[in-house]
Amino acid sequence: MTTFVDRVELHVAAGNGGHGCASVHREKFKPLGGPDGGNGGRGGDVILVVDQSVTTLLDYHHSPHRKATNGQPGEGGNRAGKDGRDLVLPVPDGTVVLDGQGHVLADLVGQGTTFVAGQGGRGGLGNAALASARRKAPGFALLGEPGESRDVVLELKTVADVALVGYPSAGKSSLISVLSAAKPKIADYPFTTLVPNLGVVTAGSTVYTIADVPGLIPGASQGKGLGLEFLRHVERCSVLVHVLDTATLESDRDPLSDLDVIEAELKQYGGLDDRPRVVVLNKIDIPDGLDLAEMIRPELEARGYRIFEVSAVARTGLKELSYALAGIVGEARAAKPVEEATRIVIRPKAVDDTGFTVVQEDDGLFRVRGEKPERWVRQTDFNNDEAVGYLADRLNRLGVETELMKAGARAGDGVAIGPEENAVVFDWEPTVMAGAEMLGRRGEDHRLDEPRPAAQRRREREAERDEAQREYDTFDPFQ
Repeated sequence: MTTFVDRVELHVAAGNGGHGCASVHREKFKPLGGPDGGNGGRGGDVILVVDQSVTTLLDYHHSPHRKATNGQPGEGGNRAGKDGRDLVLPVPDGTVVLDGQGHVLADLVGQGTTFVAGQGGRGGLGNAALASARRKAPGFALLGEPGESRDVVLELKTVADVALVGYPSAGKSSLISVLSAAKPKIADYPFTTLVPNLGVVTAGSTVYTIADVPGLIPGASQGKGLGLEFLRHVERCSVLVHVLDTATLESDRDPLSDLDVIEAELKQYGGLDDRPRVVVLNKIDIPDGLDLAEMIRPELEARGYRIFEVSAVARTGLKELSYALAGIVGEARAAKPVEEATRIVIRPKAVDDTGFTVVQEDDGLFRVRGEKPERWVRQTDFNNDEAVGYLADRLNRLGVETELMKAGARAGDGVAIGPEENAVVFDWEPTVMAGAEMLGRRGEDHRLDEPRPAAQRRREREAERDEAQREYDTFDPFQ
């Protein structure tokens, strides 16, 4: 059964915002109580948080679909809807968040580091919040905005100071078990280590972490064996330790060729050329291993490596190795730039920045893109004429109609607001700003009225009655 997972694809969906409420206050002796519809609640966010107690992405491997709760709709009596609860997902320290194209969205290092993977939708405004001097009793409310949904890839890169690399059965797991308190599974056959093991080493006043990376073989950087899955775990390390088996039983292997193969794989993987290297000749407790270590030591020193002869079984040479690694780690930490407090940078928008764009496409369609116009469209109830008229007013105030005219749009031309896969398309008719005299009954907008014969006949009959009443009132029988 899988117990360690360091790469998963996660499908997150933030909560939708609650719809606003269109309501009018009703109370005895107060026939015109005014609008009292409350606002909808905000949808919950999906938040990734670094938790030191979490060491694997196994939970998300079994349950990759995660969704936050929706905001509640507003109610009458100026009662706002309840906000949706944020969904907090704990992830291991060193988790990298990527989008579907492989672009890095966040690198989560350090306890408590957070990243909002899905933004909750805004709640819609109720008609109480939409009331104005021109629109005293709106017959509509804004819809809640849908929450953000997307797929992200989580990759775990171990946060360690020292990485032990080498062939399978070179003794890496044994070495980490005697240098630290870690208790990895140890056996004498290839690929025993199926997960990176992490241990803490104390050498004098220096405390550092050491990672046992699963064994590498030729072709690991191209995906052969298990190496490619775990090479990412050496990227954050300050020093690489080559663990060479001086008592290998395989006739076609020797420590120097093993070192050349591992270095070739690290070079092909890339990004590790600047890391200092240390060579550990392991298993010198075996007579043949000690003889071979003494034979190859001059060659390794000629290449510029620092050499340590150790035996994880006999526990010889470990103290010198641990203090040497502590010194290298200390130098790497001192060379790092001092972290400064994050400064808040405010970049005001340019005066001529309208916040949207108008582009005429090849088929003659004019497409409007921008955060505000697209959000206003999503929040509009197109079954309500007054809500559509309110949207037209907002777009006009933003300057969309002016930009359409500059782009060459004429009455009747097609206009789309939003991306191709989810756009609202309509035939453009230039409008004028509406005053209070343009508003009819709640939920209606006279600019969107179509000819209605029944209503026209009713108005004609009412006009005839009014004319007859005036003639009757002014009739003088004595004239």
